[in-house]
Amino acid sequence: MKKKRLENNSSRGLGYKLRVAVALMAIIPILVCLYLLSRYVSLQKGVGPDILASLLIVVFISGMGFFLIKEVFSRIAAITLDAKLIAAGDYSRNVKIKDGDEVSDLAKSLNQLTRNIRSDMDELKKYGEKTAEINIEVQKRIVVVSSLLQISSLISEGAKISDILKLSVEKSRLIGDSDVAYLVLQEENGLGDIYVKVVDGINMQSLLNTKMRIEDSVFSKVIRTNKCLAIDSDNRPEERQFLDFQDKFKSKNTLMQPVYLKGRVAGVLGVANAKDVFIYRKDDIDLLDLFAKQVAIALENEILSTKIEKLEITDGLTGLYNNAFIHNRLNEEIKRAIVYQRPCSFVLLNIDNFQKLRSEFSSLETESVLKKIAYLIRDSVTEIDRVARFADNEFAIVLPEKNKRQAHKMIEEVRKKVESSFLNEPDSRKRITISGGLSENPLDGVTADQLINKARDLLSSAKAQGKNCILV
Repeated sequence: MKKKRLENNSSRGLGYKLRVAVALMAIIPILVCLYLLSRYVSLQKGVGPDILASLLIVVFISGMGFFLIKEVFSRIAAITLDAKLIAAGDYSRNVKIKDGDEVSDLAKSLNQLTRNIRSDMDELKKYGEKTAEINIEVQKRIVVVSSLLQISSLISEGAKISDILKLSVEKSRLIGDSDVAYLVLQEENGLGDIYVKVVDGINMQSLLNTKMRIEDSVFSKVIRTNKCLAIDSDNRPEERQFLDFQDKFKSKNTLMQPVYLKGRVAGVLGVANAKDVFIYRKDDIDLLDLFAKQVAIALENEILSTKIEKLEITDGLTGLYNNAFIHNRLNEEIKRAIVYQRPCSFVLLNIDNFQKLRSEFSSLETESVLKKIAYLIRDSVTEIDRVARFADNEFAIVLPEKNKRQAHKMIEEVRKKVESSFLNEPDSRKRITISGGLSENPLDGVTADQLINKARDLLSSAKAQGKNCILV
């Protein structure tokens, strides 16, 4: 439809001008004929052969001129139509070339221009495709960098090590068109064993905690050499260890980075895919190295946190001693009591209905209850006694030089003090009481664990007997 419209517009303009040009060119021959007829031809004699021949020659010459002009105009009109179609976007069109005249030169120039446009369009298309690929890669890099920031945020917030490692492995799967990502760590038994700590991929969860010998696995190359290992189309060994890896992880290509802890390789972070033809790039290696460093930082923090917990002796909320300290102190007091044949008592206290209190009130209110009870207990003991927050809502007291009778009398005062302190609460749910169990060395045991277990059994009995009581 568009082509037909262009043809009509072209033919209408040139055709009109062609008719005008022919009419103008025909005026002179017609005037000459009229002059000859009026001057030399009489009505009696008629038209002679010479006059008729002259008239025919004039008409022939005019017709020939008309057809020549029409041919030129037709070719120009065709070129004009082709030019309009090309301008409209049909760059595959070629103008037909007939003779070696100026019109043919115009057609050649137009064809050359069209070829240049097509070449430029092809270049632009290739550039567009390349730009699209670059944009996709940039987006991937942005996602990876965002993932690294997310992992760093979890580390700084002190999130659980399991959550950090899981996220690190999941996000590292974005590297190298990977189907699988995994974290393999060395066991601390010193026997040269490794195990799959985290794995991410379809139908890969069965590999979790899978153990293997370092020497029998492809990971040994990374652990022994402390270097990155890339297995792809350029480097695909036929060793038994790699074939075993292919079978377990359903992958043909893998990229592994060592995870360093204190100057040694503690594990391997890797990604893998099942592509037949694939090559890892330097960018992939660098990005996986960043993830491996994040994993190393998380593991190092966990180790330091564990050490700090062992070194700490107080509870952060109540300021009392913690479980580890009171356990060690009880052992020391038992040894001293045995040497000097003196008594040593242990008390375990528990807040009654604490879980119900926690579910019905805010964390600030429950923490306030814990702090208040901790203060009441600490204010009721002597300088040589030691009080600890033993568990979430449990308190433990080591009472050197006190037998059961003396210890029971003291703890009863503590129980009454707690009860009276919360007795006037307008909300009955906040009227707190405590229950407890009391044990003594050597009657109930000669080790800390024995005294603790005995006190816990008595505490359970106190709860069963209606709570708000101390059992000996």
